[in-house]
Amino acid sequence: MPTSRGLLWLGLVLGSVCAVLETGAPGSSATDALNVLLIIVDDLRPSLGCYGDKLIRSPNIDQLASHSLLFQNAFAQQAVCAPSRVSFLTGRRPDTTRLYDFNSYWRVQAGNFSTIPQYFKENGYVTMSVGKVFHPGVSSNYSDDSPYSWSVPPYHPSSEKYENTKTCRGPDGQLHANLLCPVDVAEVPEGTLPDKQSTEQAIRLLEKMKTSASPFFLAIGYHKPHIPFRYPKEFQKLYPLESIALAPDPQIPAGLPPAAYNPWMDIRQREDVRALNLSVPYGPVPVDFQNLLCA
Repeated sequence: MPTSRGLLWLGLVLGSVCAVLETGAPGSSATDALNVLLIIVDDLRPSLGCYGDKLIRSPNIDQLASHSLLFQNAFAQQAVCAPSRVSFLTGRRPDTTRLYDFNSYWRVQAGNFSTIPQYFKENGYVTMSVGKVFHPGVSSNYSDDSPYSWSVPPYHPSSEKYENTKTCRGPDGQLHANLLCPVDVAEVPEGTLPDKQSTEQAIRLLEKMKTSASPFFLAIGYHKPHIPFRYPKEFQKLYPLESIALAPDPQIPAGLPPAAYNPWMDIRQREDVRALNLSVPYGPVPVDFQNLLCA
C-alpha cells in the first residue's frame, strides 16, 4: 500500500462502534443491545463529498455522514495495511502489537490482545466477517483471527483470486494485468467483482439476522480503492479527464530522506506501468498517465 494513502477508517462508523461498546457491555439485556454494521474501506482517503471534495461523487457515504459523527482529524496508525488493521481492531498501537509489516501474528508475537469483534462475541453477539476485514495471511493467523473474533467462518468473495490476473482489456484488444483496469463486468471471470459479491453477501446476512434472537456485529471490508484500479467501466463517465486537476506540487521535495519515499515497486510490476519504463526511484510519471490515475 503506498505510503501516501494509508487506511481511512470511516469516522462516521467509529462513533457508532464506540457507542455500542457501552450498550453491549456485560449486564445489558439482549433486547436492549444494538446491532452493529462496521464498514472498512481499503486505502480510502478523505476524498469524499462529506469531507468537502467537490469532484468526487459519493452520495451514499455523504448521506450516512450527514447524520453521523464525522471525524475531521483522523490518521492511519501505520502506512501499510496489516499493522493499521490490527492496531484499529485491537485498539493498540503498532508499538504494542509489534507489527510494522505483514509477517507476524500479534497473539504470538506481542500478546493475546482481544479485538473489537471478539469483545462483542464474548458478550452475546453473533459476529460475522465479510471481505477484507483483517489483512489475510500470517498477520491474522491465516484465519482472519478465527475462532477468536468470529462466530461463523469469515466470507471471502470467490472472484478475489482474479484481482491481479490478466482481466484488463487494453487498446490492443488483449487482456493484461494492469494498474488501471476499467472492465465490462459481464466479461470478467464469474461475471462479478469482489466488492459486489461482498455487498451481496452482507445483504444476505442482514436479511438472515432479522429473525435472530441474538444481536449481531457484522464487519464488511471493501477492497477498493486498493490497487489494481479494477472497476466497472461505466463509472468513467462520472470523471471526464478535462475535469481532473493534477497535484500542484509533483516534484520530489529537496532534501527528502530516502526512507520517507515509497518507490512503489509493486505498482511498477503492472503491465501498463512497466510499459512506461519509469526511472527508479522517482519517476517522473507522464502527465497523461497521471490524469488517468487521478480519474
